Amino acid sequence: MEKLFTNVFFTTSLHLSRTLRNRASTFKDSLRNVSCFDFRWKSFTTCVESSNNSWQPGPCLSFSEDERLLKDSVRKIAQSCIAPKVRKMDEGGDMDAELFKELFGNGWMGLEVPIEYDGSGLSFTQACIVIEEIAQVDPSTAAAVDVQNTLVNNTLLKWASLKQKEKYLPLLCKDTVGSFCLSEASSGSDAFALKCRAIEKEDHFLLEGSKLWITNSMEAGLFVVFANCAPEKGYKGITAFIVHRDSPGLDIAKKEDKLGIRASSTCELQFQGVKVPKEDVLGPIGSGYKIAIESLNEGRIGIAAQMTGLAQGAMNIIFPYLHERKQFGKRIGDFQGLQFQYAEAFVELEAARTLLYNAARMKDAGFSIKKEAAMAKYFSAQVAERIASKSIDWAGGMGFVKEFGLEKYYRDSKIGHIYEGTDNMQLQTIAKEMQREYGFQVQ
Repeated sequence: MEKLFTNVFFTTSLHLSRTLRNRASTFKDSLRNVSCFDFRWKSFTTCVESSNNSWQPGPCLSFSEDERLLKDSVRKIAQSCIAPKVRKMDEGGDMDAELFKELFGNGWMGLEVPIEYDGSGLSFTQACIVIEEIAQVDPSTAAAVDVQNTLVNNTLLKWASLKQKEKYLPLLCKDTVGSFCLSEASSGSDAFALKCRAIEKEDHFLLEGSKLWITNSMEAGLFVVFANCAPEKGYKGITAFIVHRDSPGLDIAKKEDKLGIRASSTCELQFQGVKVPKEDVLGPIGSGYKIAIESLNEGRIGIAAQMTGLAQGAMNIIFPYLHERKQFGKRIGDFQGLQFQYAEAFVELEAARTLLYNAARMKDAGFSIKKEAAMAKYFSAQVAERIASKSIDWAGGMGFVKEFGLEKYYRDSKIGHIYEGTDNMQLQTIAKEMQREYGFQVQ
């Protein structure tokens, strides 16, 4: 009887083991059929193979010695050169003319441009470090640096001809501010419903139309302009052009009086028969859609750097204050109710920074960053506004006055939800990318 029970138990166990193995095998096979599994596995193996098996995992927010030195250097310069000008620039709604000389002089306007074009030759991650550190002191200045690097310079680096690079990149690194001109009155989130026309002639194009919400446009000497040269083809007719500020027919029109990032110029541009030589077409004709999409993906990581730096800047003001001001006989930062709130804020800030530098390092490594860029931008904008708002609450009456400095961070944080793709557009991008990763049809 005991032997029979043992045989039955063994047989049942063997059957169960085989069943579990089969189910596990089926599950693994199903995972292999899911695009996200294939993508991650291919990404991992590519990373390992490309580095000759030298790749090793490390902390998400670990920085090399060069990166730490860069952070420290930018922080010190920002405190000494930018901080004293911030309030005056904010109130006047203008960028200090001398400040741009400092930005160029420190190599911050050509961060990723190779040294042979007079740039700083840094990585995209290092560019984000610079933008974040500047934003801790002044998000307006960070916006100017961000657009110059992640949009204008990077677009030329990837799409310009050798002749165009040799002609324009040294200027953008030395003393010429650049501007990225995509948005129009009727094409905001629907960015490619452009009405700006490019009419082809024998050896040039004529630009007709207008652009709206264009950052750096008041100071810019060079513009990357998107216009449609074949409206009947829809977005496939969109083409990018390099336009000089002194081009006849180009008018820098109304400058917007904004809620936040007031020192960063935002203007309307009008093009009335602006002549652009064919040698200044950027990339192939009809490739403007692809150029803009790829540039904006990188730009969104730059926005994440701005918003992360902004949130850190607000914390740099409020946290010491919480440990200096006393009520009811003790520091207000020691009250448990407040500790829970600022602890949660630090958690969110760390999470935003992790999303930021994960996306940045993925870009440097050559991975697709569409989803990661959208996640970093969306979450950092949420965190920046929450921390800036909570900081004002924690400071009480002091937080409500301009002199203390917190209210500016709150005003500046609002733009993070809007430019280079609104929050809802980022969520839509994330949702569609997740559908693709799970193998579902995207509608």
